[in-house]
Amino acid sequence: MKHKTQNTLVLALIYLAIAAAGLIGGRMATGLTPLRSGMNGLQVAGVVAVVLLASALFSLITQLFFKLRGRPAVEGFMLARLYWLVAALVAIGAVAYGFGVLGTFGTAFSMFGGMLLGWSLQAPVSGFAAWILVSLKRPFRPGDRVQFPSLALTGDIMEIGPMYTVLNQVGGSIASEEAVGRHILVPNAMLFAQVVINYTATREASFMLDEVVVRITYDSDWRAAEKILLDAAREVTADVIGVTHEEPYIRADLYDYGVYLRLRYRTRVKERAETSYLINKRIFERVQRTPTVDLAIPYIYSYRSGHDRRTDEARRGAQDAGVQQIEIARIRPGQTTLDPQDVEQLSRSIAAEGLLQPVILAPDGASGEYQVLAGELRLEACRHLGWTKVPALIHRAGTPGTAGIPDTTDVTAPAP
Repeated sequence: MKHKTQNTLVLALIYLAIAAAGLIGGRMATGLTPLRSGMNGLQVAGVVAVVLLASALFSLITQLFFKLRGRPAVEGFMLARLYWLVAALVAIGAVAYGFGVLGTFGTAFSMFGGMLLGWSLQAPVSGFAAWILVSLKRPFRPGDRVQFPSLALTGDIMEIGPMYTVLNQVGGSIASEEAVGRHILVPNAMLFAQVVINYTATREASFMLDEVVVRITYDSDWRAAEKILLDAAREVTADVIGVTHEEPYIRADLYDYGVYLRLRYRTRVKERAETSYLINKRIFERVQRTPTVDLAIPYIYSYRSGHDRRTDEARRGAQDAGVQQIEIARIRPGQTTLDPQDVEQLSRSIAAEGLLQPVILAPDGASGEYQVLAGELRLEACRHLGWTKVPALIHRAGTPGTAGIPDTTDVTAPAP
């Protein structure tokens, strides 16, 4: 912005020199042929230079005024564009007067007045009018972050031109509210029909309220969780708290599978994404170090994982119950007639999943053999598979039946 002010000052000096040379030289140069208005070419050039000099001086005065008022310099440049527009129109009129065609120029302009009035209803003139209105009222300025809700568009204003307002899009290609470098041209004519939200209406305090949501379990220490969240926010937004004097605070909601703690804090508009990231990181690290606070997550059940877990638990339970590997040759066949189709089906299940439930046996006297108390179908299926040993629980005389033994019903799948 500083170089723009310097350029305006240089232009003012140039116009001053041209104005002095034109007006003084034109008066002294009596040999020049006068124009129809009685002025010569040097005098016309001097008048045009005076008009442009006045525009440059108004621009400098406006910029100085805004600087003294503590307003952004860009507002002064927005008004300066209007000064230069008016100066250009006056300069054209001065040239037309100097050449004595001002009346003709006015007639031509009035002839096209009706056409211009009809054109004013079209988008270009509407956009031009919107540019003038925005330059005068300045509801937003270059550098502001604005949102057009009906267009689902958020961006940082880069330039406000006579026809278009140029935005550096925020978000869009990413989920976070950060500028992505994609320039969007919004026709000024749309500004008359759009609601515009300015996040940075006050440059001196361009802050907004944001929140980080953390879900904790019902058995967590609520006070400890609140302290973790508030400490994280105070550390990250310490400079903002010093300016706004607004401390972070907590709001909470109870849900079926956890407590929603909503940490709310003030942050700079353009640093919202970074601030949220830093706070989340601190919260996560401290929750990991705090055994009394745990994060709640929805439980997702997988049939396959659940089946595998039940299989492992059944095997571990069988081992804990004192299962032994008994040679099938030492087990006397039972008297029950088994269906070959059931044996075949159970054999396939055991081959795929393993034998999940042991066979229940009892010692048969001093012969060293065993008789089957339960699980004849399982035993026959293992024999059909060619096993030489089978997992079995030994039920000895005097023991309390099969109490504590897993379910011994012969099933086919998925848990034989």
